[in-house]
Amino acid sequence: MTVHVQREDFDPGAEIAALGAGRPDVGAVASFVGLVRAEKDDVSAMTLEHYPGMTERRIAAMEEEARRRWPLDGVTVIHRYGRLVPGDRIVFVGVASRHRAAAFAACEFLIDWLKTRAPFWKLEETTAGGRWVEAKDIDDARAGRWEIEKP
Repeated sequence: MTVHVQREDFDPGAEIAALGAGRPDVGAVASFVGLVRAEKDDVSAMTLEHYPGMTERRIAAMEEEARRRWPLDGVTVIHRYGRLVPGDRIVFVGVASRHRAAAFAACEFLIDWLKTRAPFWKLEETTAGGRWVEAKDIDDARAGRWEIEKP
């Protein structure tokens, strides 16, 4: 497992290669790269804030849950913080498994939970000033698909 919360950019190709390097038993690597986008034309940048230590622990718990649900051979999660502009890479999720179904499902699960459960706060810079990004119902609904009902 690799979890990084960092200011620095990352190389998605290098991260994907590392997940399968020296692992002839790995049959699939699924990945997701999220980019900062301008929802509206007036967004010039986004600043992400987080609680160091707490953020890494929360993401590690998500990774542990993914490993509990699917047979995974490797997981890498990188999430950036600080000031980013549209087009910058913001998040990488990579999952290695023997089988594609597990890799795809775990990758989707992780990005859905990162979007809704990782303690990051996003402030958009606009021509009218700063505005905090609110949670979206659609993101909560996607993350809710992964909830396990308890008897």
